[in-house]
Amino acid sequence: MNEIVLMSDPKVAAISVAECGERLTDVRRDGSLLVDTRKQDPADAFAHLREGVLERLIKAQATLPRGLRLMFVEGYRPPSLQREYFEEYAGRLRTDHADWSAEQIHSAASRYVSPPEIAPHSAGAAVDLTLADAYGRELNMGTRMNADPEESEGACYTHARNISDEAHANRELMGTALTAAGLVNYPTEWWHWSFGDRYWALATGAAVAHYGPKEIGSHG
Repeated sequence: MNEIVLMSDPKVAAISVAECGERLTDVRRDGSLLVDTRKQDPADAFAHLREGVLERLIKAQATLPRGLRLMFVEGYRPPSLQREYFEEYAGRLRTDHADWSAEQIHSAASRYVSPPEIAPHSAGAAVDLTLADAYGRELNMGTRMNADPEESEGACYTHARNISDEAHANRELMGTALTAAGLVNYPTEWWHWSFGDRYWALATGAAVAHYGPKEIGSHG
């Protein structure tokens, strides 16, 4: 397995952002994607993505075998909510590992929640998704979505070996479609894919990121 670059790696933060100004759009607008509501928030922020990301998801879905669909779970996450998620998980790690330094906590937390200042979700560039059948039932992906590394004993890592052949095949199927459409995976989370953000730029060798942190009502 190739070495995993975490979101907390300075190489990610070093990528500059040339914000393209593309708007956030509601992925439910035309019914192309199956949208799950488990992460729904009062403002419906969860259902938004940059237009370029949504276009690529629809393209990826079109390449899936007949009877399979992408199930969208969460897209845009306001910076304040991202900060809340990060601090909550970092706090759990501090409790469990009292001997760890602040740097170790920050790095370990970023396996599961992106640091707020560079989070792809807060740029509308990332999506958490899975595969479903024609009846909307989730396929076996090896762990529940959003299973943390401790709970899943590392099975949440995209290329984990401690999952069934069926789960591995399903991850491969989804990954092949999304990669072909131009998205990149965060390898500690099989469900997290992004396009146009800093992590994507680093992974693809792009000169700059297209999307930076954004508030849902803004256009710039």
